[in-house]
Amino acid sequence: MEMMSLKPSFASKLNKQGLTPLHLAVTKGHTSMVLRFLEINKDLARVKGKNGRTPLHIITEVGNHNGLLERFLEICPQSIRDVTIENRNALHTAVENDGLDVLRVLLQTLRKTDCYREVVNQKDEDGNTALHLAAFHNQPEMLKLLLNCNADKHATNQAGLMALDIADQNHNEDSITVLRSCFIPGVSKFKHKLEKQVTKASSLISHEIDNISGEDRNALLVILGLLLTATFQASLSPPGGVWQGDSTSKSEGSYDEMALGRSILDEFSFLFFYIPTYLVFIVTFFLTLALLKPYPHCFRTALQVLLAFFAICFDLS
Repeated sequence: MEMMSLKPSFASKLNKQGLTPLHLAVTKGHTSMVLRFLEINKDLARVKGKNGRTPLHIITEVGNHNGLLERFLEICPQSIRDVTIENRNALHTAVENDGLDVLRVLLQTLRKTDCYREVVNQKDEDGNTALHLAAFHNQPEMLKLLLNCNADKHATNQAGLMALDIADQNHNEDSITVLRSCFIPGVSKFKHKLEKQVTKASSLISHEIDNISGEDRNALLVILGLLLTATFQASLSPPGGVWQGDSTSKSEGSYDEMALGRSILDEFSFLFFYIPTYLVFIVTFFLTLALLKPYPHCFRTALQVLLAFFAICFDLS
């Protein structure tokens, strides 16, 4: 280090392996030495070694030990723009080396700069962005981070493939789910809100049912039982009744169907009657099941099975 202080240019020279002293310090994980080098000359952070790799590329490969990455970027934030001879920046390297935490730190730093769109959407020599690589390696969390930092989901590589195409080719289902959701605006947010509302409503209903007194519960079961019976009977005997015999006739190539058991009502009128009746039956059925919760387990199970058969009969009718 004393020699570096006396002759700073020595710190930027490459050894036979194409590495500077700073590259070596980063590789060995010598955090204090790395910071000392940068104190002497912060431009050392941007010196390229073998294959155009900078010390930052090496950090993204070996991992963020002792918070070195944050301090490195604090001293030299512009190093995040540097690329290798393959035209890959630190984001590409982080994704390739499964560095989720490293990628998170890089993107946090990028948001503070005016070049984050350029860096996030940087293409390597094959035209792949970091988003393409994350899709290829099936890294859904990385995809989310990149998309939240304005990664271009429509960007194509030299083969004309988007990140979604690559995920689809490799059958990476987790990545496909993340990428498809961002192509339909609001789907993920709507799904989350819907699930939240359903859960809230279910909890509220369950709480109300649990607090019903025994007398009120019995009265409700009687009412629900009457509704079940009435809706079931209505499905068997719709208004106007059904044809009692087979009187199918043929005239001018068409059939006037008056088959046994067929409703006398026309199709529209029948559906207008049947659909609300069916909905009332289903709601009543599930409310009845919910109200059976306090009864002994065996009795409740047996009654639920009977109600299930009752529902099947209603549906078939």
